[in-house]
Amino acid sequence: MKFFKKAAIVASCLLCAVSLAACGNSKGSKDSDTYTPKELTVQFVPSSNATTIEAKAKPLEKLLKKELGIPVKVSVSTDYNTIVEAMGSKKVDVGFLPPDAYVLAHKQNNAKAILQAERKQVVGEDEHEGDKNVDYYRSQILVRKDSGIKDLDDLKGKKIAVQDTTSTAGWIFPAVEMYKHGVNINKNGIKTAQVKGHDQGVLSVYNKNTDAAFVFQSARGLVKKDAPDVYDKVVPIYETKKIPNDTITVRGDMNGKWQKKISKAFKDVAKTKKGHEIISSVYSHEGYTDSKDSNFDVIREYGKTAEKLDK
Repeated sequence: MKFFKKAAIVASCLLCAVSLAACGNSKGSKDSDTYTPKELTVQFVPSSNATTIEAKAKPLEKLLKKELGIPVKVSVSTDYNTIVEAMGSKKVDVGFLPPDAYVLAHKQNNAKAILQAERKQVVGEDEHEGDKNVDYYRSQILVRKDSGIKDLDDLKGKKIAVQDTTSTAGWIFPAVEMYKHGVNINKNGIKTAQVKGHDQGVLSVYNKNTDAAFVFQSARGLVKKDAPDVYDKVVPIYETKKIPNDTITVRGDMNGKWQKKISKAFKDVAKTKKGHEIISSVYSHEGYTDSKDSNFDVIREYGKTAEKLDK
């Protein structure tokens, strides 16, 4: 009998413990956005020379500190994966993530895209800016005008400069759309050369180190100062469908009030003369608009197709 009494007591205690845990989990599910930063760490990804980006972005520290009332530390990651991992390990609070890196961060760590960048609409092959701000962009496949490469089929057996495989414009969209047109970047005798920064992609074609490059639309403008004839020598043979613009993403446990506060701070800073100069020089951003996760379903769709490239 003593055994059964003890067993009953243990069972009762376990039941209480489970009930309390359930209550705790229920509360946690509602209040999971619990992190309140005392110092905000903001990290950029290197779309061009990382050292140059950090120098340009550093002044954001003072502007954001003024808006948020806490110290802000700005840095540049080595690549897209590094910043996703840093946000997951809670070493970085806010990341300037391209769409595919955001999707990965959301899947792995429940990171939240609070803003999407707006850029000037790119018009014409000379890529001049239109009057309209848009929350999307496109990727291009560039070749030298004198290369003899006229269409996607001509890329078979060629060497292509690409970005990291998580890069939307520097890998996924052009590779997937090539695949949809019957050209597999992992087959068909194609070689790839990973470069760091879309400017380096343009220069690799310009300098004849590669036959083609995957870059974001208007990337040629990044090297125009060093290569004034780049628009004459390097031309696009293909342009992808619309890609959602870069995000400003916060770590998954960021306090809801702070999400709104950070969102407002970036919007307000972008409207100031100094703030606009910074975001424009770093990423060609004109400002920011509210975002939501469903905006990036197209990225998930392309990601699934990208998995077929190895099959």
